Amino acid sequence: MAATVFRLTPLWFRLAGLLFTLWGAAGVFAFYMHVATGPAQLAAMPDYDRAYFLALPGWFVWIYGLATWGGLLGGIALLLRRRFATILFVLSLIAVVVQFGWVFAATDLIAAKGAVMVVPFPLVIFAVALLQLAVARHADARGWLR
Repeated sequence: MAATVFRLTPLWFRLAGLLFTLWGAAGVFAFYMHVATGPAQLAAMPDYDRAYFLALPGWFVWIYGLATWGGLLGGIALLLRRRFATILFVLSLIAVVVQFGWVFAATDLIAAKGAVMVVPFPLVIFAVALLQLAVARHADARGWLR
């Protein structure tokens, strides 16, 4: 079975699936660090960061989780050549847009920290989410997913 998978998919696709899975694992780790933030970590934060963290709406953590877990599970599904990778990547992309859309539209984060410090990494996250979806759709169109 494994030999068939490797024979049917090009090396770049398998590497992309592996990289997407590793990227997703890093995202889930960041999510875990966010939800595990306790009093000691809050006390060590600068005043603005602490106030920002404490002001996040309750739904934010769910969106963050969907963005990161969707990406990780999508990467795993891509490695397993499963069609539902596309759905997971769509959900992750939507969550990324909602998460950062809210951060940029409803907070003063850019004004407080500066666009150069705040905007680049979310743009990278958005670009990777788009790439994940594009690769999954390409693989589905090629018949590599089942």
